[in-house]
Order: sequence, then structure tokens, then C-alpha cells
Amino acid sequence: MKKYGRTLHLPISPGATSDDKIMSSMEGLMVNDLVATEKMDGENTTIHDNGMYARSPDSRYHPSRDWIKAFAASISPQLGKEERIVGENLYARHSVAYHRLPSYFMGFAWIVGDEIQAWDLTLVRFDELGITPVPTLYRGPFRPSLFEELAVSLDTVKQEGFVVRVAAAFLEADMPACMGKFVRADHVQSKTHWMRTEVIPNRLRGD
Repeated sequence: MKKYGRTLHLPISPGATSDDKIMSSMEGLMVNDLVATEKMDGENTTIHDNGMYARSPDSRYHPSRDWIKAFAASISPQLGKEERIVGENLYARHSVAYHRLPSYFMGFAWIVGDEIQAWDLTLVRFDELGITPVPTLYRGPFRPSLFEELAVSLDTVKQEGFVVRVAAAFLEADMPACMGKFVRADHVQSKTHWMRTEVIPNRLRGD
């Protein structure tokens, strides 16, 4: 089992803290086919052929993970040994309250071996598995003002930020060059970590 790599902050990201790393160059994102997706405010979770883990393989028990464990049980038998599905466990409310989620798990990466698969193939695989992808905010070529335009378009009350990646496949080792994130300023609204407070479920569509 392998922990999903860190996504570095874009240079314009105001939510970067002293513990975060910022991209030193955006050259890897200057391609003709980029995908920007909404950065959902949940817990990074990996589903594999033998179950799931939150953030890292040694994650301890937390009641907010009960739903995703049951969900993963329906997905894992369909995965090969080299496959991993990575997404956000959105069951518990963190700093952003969601009221119309399509699912408590929304995927953003399909990994086979050490390669993050192309976005179009990822969407096909998600559809096969019944996984809802995170919302796409932009698809197209890089341009100098793109990230600033995406940042301005965010509703920072309802949206944490966005993640941009090259649409083509790339190695996990190349994540620092091929992916970047923008996080809103003062993202964490509470002094107490969400894992140390009462679990408040987000709401699904139709609730």
C-alpha cells in the first residue's frame, strides 16, 4: 500500500501555510491540455483491491470513516492489485458545509502501478465503478492568466479551491511538476481539528 503523494501549492495560492510546499516552477503545467477540478473539503482516501485507507495506510479508526469503509467494500472486488482509486471522503463536515453532494465519496485520481492515469480514461474507469468524479472547472490549454481567472471565479464560502493537472497520464513521482493546487485564504475556520469534534455529516442531494 502506498500513500498518495502531496500536491504542491500554486505560487498564487493564499492558503499555503509554513508547513506547505509551493511549486518552484509551473513549466510542467504549460501544456495544451489541462484539467482544473474543484478541491473538495474532505479527507484524502485511497480505495484498493483489499479495502481502503485514509491519507496513509496506518490510519486509525474514526467514525467518519464508517461510510467510506462500506462503500469501498463494494468497489475493492472490482480492482486489480495494481489499481488505486483516490478521492475525498466527504461524510464529515470540515470547514466547508456541503448541502447537495452527489455522493460522500468523489474521486479525482485513478492510479495503476506508479502511473496516474489520463483524465479521460479516469472518468471512464470511474463510470465503470460507479464513482462520482469531483467537478471539472476547466478543460483546455494553459494561458498566463488562467489560474488567476479560476481563483476569482471561486465562491470561497462554498469552495475550498481547485486542483490543476495535465490531462495526460504521468508518473506519481512527477506530481510536483504536473499538478498544483489553489486553496482559499484562511481555509481552516475552526481552532479545533474536525477529528476531535462531534461528527456532523454533510448532506446529500435529496436529504
